[in-house]
Amino acid sequence: MTNNTGILPFNGHRVQGRSSEPFLDTNEILDQLDIKGNENFMDAGCGDGHVAIEALKRLSKGKVYALDIYEPSVEDLNNLKEKENIKNLIPIKSDIADKIDLDDNTLDIILMVNVFHGFKATNHLDEAISELKRVTKVGGKIAIMDYKKQDTKHGPPYVVRSSPEEIEGFFKKHQLNKVLLNNEIGEDIPEGKSHFLIVFEK
Repeated sequence: MTNNTGILPFNGHRVQGRSSEPFLDTNEILDQLDIKGNENFMDAGCGDGHVAIEALKRLSKGKVYALDIYEPSVEDLNNLKEKENIKNLIPIKSDIADKIDLDDNTLDIILMVNVFHGFKATNHLDEAISELKRVTKVGGKIAIMDYKKQDTKHGPPYVVRSSPEEIEGFFKKHQLNKVLLNNEIGEDIPEGKSHFLIVFEK
């Protein structure tokens, strides 16, 4: 089964880009976020939704928002929600850099995997960070996992990658402070680990 981006992800959901499921360990990522189980959590730029689906296992008393700009991805997650009667899964179609379709101060945790470099590529960093901050509760966290700033075979072009220090600078402009940095996470590649994860608090 294919679409215009190639092979469908393992769960069969349609996705605009490449799913991270085959090469990133979702549980390794979620373990970094100190999830208690009653939070409002968002997988921002959810793609096929595999991160949101895994997060549901940890958030039995919370809500999991799965947001993407790509309508077929959101449609597939809505179909899954209805089929499996998953009451605490909330798929949302929104453009993060324009307006997230949520009230202010809704979310306890936002996780964004392999998405942030896209805002650098389109020159929408400030707009995206401003919207992420708006929908996050005071004391809530925004976690960014992305490719390290190195020239590697896979991933986005080097020019749109950011170092953790650069991302920290972007978020500081919006009065968001770093509370965690894991520089050794992701896939094992010849250069070392493929990714970093950095977390900010509102």
